[in-house]
Amino acid sequence: MKNQIKAYDSILDLVGNTPLVKLNRLTESLLGDFYAKVEAFNPGHSAKDRIATYIIAEAERKGILKANSTIIETTSGNTGFSLAMASMVKGYECILAVSSKSSPDKIDMLRAMGAKVYVCPAHVSADDPRSYYEVAKRLHKETPGSIYINQYFNELNIEAHYKSTGPEIWEQTAGQITHLVACSGTGGTISGTARYLKEQNPNIKVLAVDAYGSVLKKYHETGEFDHNEVYPYRIEGLGKNLIPTATDFNIIDRYIKVTDSESAHMARRIATEEGMFVGYTSGAAMQAIMQYHLEGEFDSDSKVVVIFPDHGSRYMSKVYSDEWMDNQGFFEGEKAFKPKEIEYIK
Repeated sequence: MKNQIKAYDSILDLVGNTPLVKLNRLTESLLGDFYAKVEAFNPGHSAKDRIATYIIAEAERKGILKANSTIIETTSGNTGFSLAMASMVKGYECILAVSSKSSPDKIDMLRAMGAKVYVCPAHVSADDPRSYYEVAKRLHKETPGSIYINQYFNELNIEAHYKSTGPEIWEQTAGQITHLVACSGTGGTISGTARYLKEQNPNIKVLAVDAYGSVLKKYHETGEFDHNEVYPYRIEGLGKNLIPTATDFNIIDRYIKVTDSESAHMARRIATEEGMFVGYTSGAAMQAIMQYHLEGEFDSDSKVVVIFPDHGSRYMSKVYSDEWMDNQGFFEGEKAFKPKEIEYIK
């Protein structure tokens, strides 16, 4: 009898079971032990692979998705890439409404995966007909046989992480986790992961990360949507100018806000000090840990897990570009984490 070939049926079988990696140099002066859940190990290089494959599978199971269906979504890039990848594997068309804040790298990747991309202005209100929310809704209405994933208001966004990310972290930490640190955008990652972990141990602290220019922190603290909180910011996939129902605010203990500049520099530090090439939002999550530390959130017994959502390759024209960083004024008055100079041999 011949030996069996050891191969996966498709790239989608590689989603999930991402590694937990101990952080060392960045956290050596902090109290407790810190671990990164490195979601770039998903085949689509981000945590959004989890919701894309789960929501599509559920739609197929319920008979909502059929042959020749079209998948439509609002995305800052990562969910779109994951949906485009899954659509190509399964034979669906994919149309994506993308924020103009998304890096050119992300937009090019979406097109490379066969998706039709509509780039929408980032700095308009959520109900503006030009916003990527409203454009996706319009495209859904105009496209026969389409489904709108609607990650911001889809309970399956939470369920996907409840059934995968949460159990993985609990098993990987042998139930010793004391704190979860995660960025809050649509809210699916932090809400689903936290829901599972708090069911195992209600004493686990869930610490969210928000951006200046976003409404989430104040809404969590007061229940008020304050339009005065909203203004343009640069971090992608973090914060919101609306309140997503895919965020379970009741399960989150605290929010902290981080700046565009500090988050960008922190992403570079993660690369140069921990050897992990991660994205802008991972820098935001790590920056939040530093701020939570300064507020006395951790002690010597803390076992902290931070979710690093995606890969640095999607930000080559942004946080890993010296020109972009300089144009944003991010090198002014701060330590610059610049790559070494190139030397040309003549």
